[in-house]
Amino acid sequence: MLFSSVSLVLAFASLCNAVGPGVVTGNTAVHDPTMCKDKNGKYFIFSTAPGIEIRTSTDRTAWTLAGRVWPSGASWTDTYTGTSNGNLWAPECYYNGAEFLLYYSASSFGSQKSAIFLAKSTTGAPGSFTNLGVVTSSSTSNNYNAIDPNLYIENGNWYLTLGSFWTGIKLMSIAPSTGKPSSTTVTSLAQRSAGGGAVEASTIYKYGSYYYLFTSWDKCCAGTSSTYNIRVGRSSSVGSGYVDKSGVALTSGGGSLVLGSGGSVVGPGGQDIMDDGDGPILIYHYYTSSGNNLGINRLDFSSGWPVVI
Repeated sequence: MLFSSVSLVLAFASLCNAVGPGVVTGNTAVHDPTMCKDKNGKYFIFSTAPGIEIRTSTDRTAWTLAGRVWPSGASWTDTYTGTSNGNLWAPECYYNGAEFLLYYSASSFGSQKSAIFLAKSTTGAPGSFTNLGVVTSSSTSNNYNAIDPNLYIENGNWYLTLGSFWTGIKLMSIAPSTGKPSSTTVTSLAQRSAGGGAVEASTIYKYGSYYYLFTSWDKCCAGTSSTYNIRVGRSSSVGSGYVDKSGVALTSGGGSLVLGSGGSVVGPGGQDIMDDGDGPILIYHYYTSSGNNLGINRLDFSSGWPVVI
C-alpha cells in the first residue's frame, strides 16, 4: 500500500510539473546557478553576473553572498561581452577534491561572437581563481553558439556540452590534463525548430543505465514574462540517441517536461544537477513578482524518468 501511495504521489507530481522549490534563505537572487561541495562539506553556488557571483552555505539552505570570482573584472572577456566588465554567463563548477574548475561563457544577447573560458582555484574563494583562458569559441562561421558549458565525467572520459539557439546543443571531448577540447569533433545532441529554436543550458546526468540530457526551453530572463521550462531526454549512450518519453529524438525537437511554471513560480530553468548525500539535486533559477530566485529540489528517478520532489 505504501508503494502504491508513493507511486501515485510521484505520478501526480510528474503530471503537474509544478512542484515548489525547497526552502532556501539568505541571499538567493541568482541566475543560471551551478553548485559544488568541497571536501569540508561547504556548498558553493556560482552564477551569472559581472565577475561571476559566489554564494556559500554550510547546509544547502541558508546562503551568503561571498563575493565574485573576478572582483576586478575579467578584461579578457570584454571582446565577447562588448562592454567592460560585462555579465559572464552560466558558469559550471567541478570540484575534484583538491581544486575547483570553473567553466563560464562570455557573449551578448543574440550574438554568436561567444566564448567559453576556464578558471581554477584551490579554495573557491572570491579573487582566488586563476584564468586558464579560452576553451572554445564561436562566430558567424559556426552553426552553433559557444555558451552554457556543462562538464560530464565518466571513467576518466571528459565531455563538455554547450549551445544555445541556432542548431542547439553540442558535445565536445575534453582532455582531462587541460580541461580543453581533445579534438575538433562537435556532435549534435539536441535541436528545436519550434519556439525560435530556443534550447539551451544543457546538463548531462547519469542514473542507472541511462544518460539524461536536461535542457531549458523558451524565453529566459524576462521576469514574470519568462516562459523558461526544464526538459529532458535519455539515451543509453552519452554522445547520441537521446529521446523523450514519447520516443521523439531530441535532435528532432523532442523533450519531456520536468519543471514548468506553476503558482507564483515562473520560468524555472538555467539548471544544474549535483549529487549529494540525499541523492541527485536540481539547482535552477525562477521568477516571482519580487524578482529572480534560487530553486533547489531533489530528483526521483525511480520511474526511469526524473521527477521533481
